[in-house]
Amino acid sequence: MIWLYNVVWKLPPDFGQRSNSGLYHFTHLAIEHPVFKPFSWAVEHLVLPYFTAFGWAVLVAESALAVLLLTGTAVRLAALIGIGQSLAIGLSVAESPGEWPWAYAMLLGIHVVLLFVASTRYAAVDAVRVATSPSAVRSRAQRLLAGWATVLLLIALIAGWRGLAGSWPAYVGIRPLEFSLGQYNLRGAVVLIAVALAMLAAAKAGQRMIAIAAAAVAALAAASIYVQVGGTAVWLGGTNTTAVVFVCAAVVSLATGSMIGRTKGA
Repeated sequence: MIWLYNVVWKLPPDFGQRSNSGLYHFTHLAIEHPVFKPFSWAVEHLVLPYFTAFGWAVLVAESALAVLLLTGTAVRLAALIGIGQSLAIGLSVAESPGEWPWAYAMLLGIHVVLLFVASTRYAAVDAVRVATSPSAVRSRAQRLLAGWATVLLLIALIAGWRGLAGSWPAYVGIRPLEFSLGQYNLRGAVVLIAVALAMLAAAKAGQRMIAIAAAAVAALAAASIYVQVGGTAVWLGGTNTTAVVFVCAAVVSLATGSMIGRTKGA
């Protein structure tokens, strides 16, 4: 969840470079308060001159981490990426004022545990892939698809309730705890409901094409947010966190879609 929350302030196109804020500010701390001088040199001479490309790489890496870990897809690969990202963050800011170095040691340790421990036995795309019989594959895929559909539907309904009771876009989460599942305007909530209902229908009917359609809509929704998020208005009222939620829906729908068709004799 930490990756899901923290992608929200990695904002293209300049990632805070012009205003010395956001990702640029935290990256520059590696030079102002060095943890490991060779790393600080690399940031100054290899990262900052190409900061826009670096910003996109960070956004892609942290978004991928959130998606892979939340959906239980290629978790050991995600753990390796997480180890690298945790080291980079720690070497950038651990000695900065107000930071607690042990936080980055714990973040690193969590990903090391994920690398060596079987953590995807349940409610994970990886669990579906390792099932040993066609009936088990189908059953796990349908349960995973339906479970994610239910979660997405709840997120959309909470967004709708908060938006209608207060104002749009509606934030789904708890700000003081830095917990977020994105923010949505009415269009965003409706699109998420449509995706969730399509996933539920695909899971119940065992229809691959419905799952693929849900994945396509979710992927388009995420793409529209990424294209607009650095501007003045986002058509779906979302943030990078919202986009990650839609990408999760796309990954689960696509990964399970080919596995939910009914198998004769299974």
